[in-house]
Amino acid sequence: MKQGTKIITLDNGYHLWTNTQGTGDIHLLALHGGPGGEHEYWEDAAKQLKKQGLDVQVTMYDQLGSWYSDSPDFSNPKNRKDILNYDYFLNEVDEVREKLGLDNFYLIGQSWGGLLVQEYAAKFGQHLKGAIISSMVDRIDDYTKHLEQVREKALTPEQVAYMKDCEAKGDYDNDKYQSYVDILNKGYIDRKQPSKLSHLIDVTNTDIYGAFQGDNEFVVTGKLAEWNFTDHLKDIKVPTLVTFGEHETMPIETGKRMAKMIPNAKFVSTPEGGHHHMIDNPDVYYDHLATFIRQVEAGTFNK
Repeated sequence: MKQGTKIITLDNGYHLWTNTQGTGDIHLLALHGGPGGEHEYWEDAAKQLKKQGLDVQVTMYDQLGSWYSDSPDFSNPKNRKDILNYDYFLNEVDEVREKLGLDNFYLIGQSWGGLLVQEYAAKFGQHLKGAIISSMVDRIDDYTKHLEQVREKALTPEQVAYMKDCEAKGDYDNDKYQSYVDILNKGYIDRKQPSKLSHLIDVTNTDIYGAFQGDNEFVVTGKLAEWNFTDHLKDIKVPTLVTFGEHETMPIETGKRMAKMIPNAKFVSTPEGGHHHMIDNPDVYYDHLATFIRQVEAGTFNK
């Protein structure tokens, strides 16, 4: 595949931004989180894998509504109904695969992208060589319970009580509440500061993020609150790597359980890594990823 940017037109008429970096015969398609986030933490993935001695073509894209891709008018009820659901974004992954001519490839996804990897591997696994679930649980209840533990560890009882009071009132925008969110972000999302992912403006699509997640990473008020894929982990038949940061919002014990429930999976963790552990500690993160790909390519990966 030619390196650089390629704009693809979806069957629904919208345009998506895609970008491919790296060389070689191994293909990795990378899905970003959010939802409503963007591709940036995958920009150096091919370079990082090359440092590990592995030539990989890494293709990333911004999902519909995100950063460089088209953004529908979500004030239109039809657009909200047609697009703001799991099936749309799952099928979008497969349409991107098809339009880019990918097959027998690896699929990696972080956070929300890791949700899509789980669903894609279970439904469209015939197209995959391997799957990488990065920082995503199989059921949101585990995540929300862990968030409470994270808050109690990072903040004082008074600060936690203040956050809960604001959340009960729907008052998320005040400076004091956001200062506590910032403490949590720096401890569990982007541990390496200043964050490489910071912007002069917030580039998150809040229509998409709000519909699924809510106001911030530490409160789930959207559709994700009900998401549970545990009973379908058995349907993921491809070799799978489950990778979590050791200091993040997703509970490590859940990642270990998932790796036991997926028929052919391993769990690894990244020291000093938060939710974006590919940025916080790239040497370890990409060593794990390169090792996984090498083993799958050699036919030596097994649980």
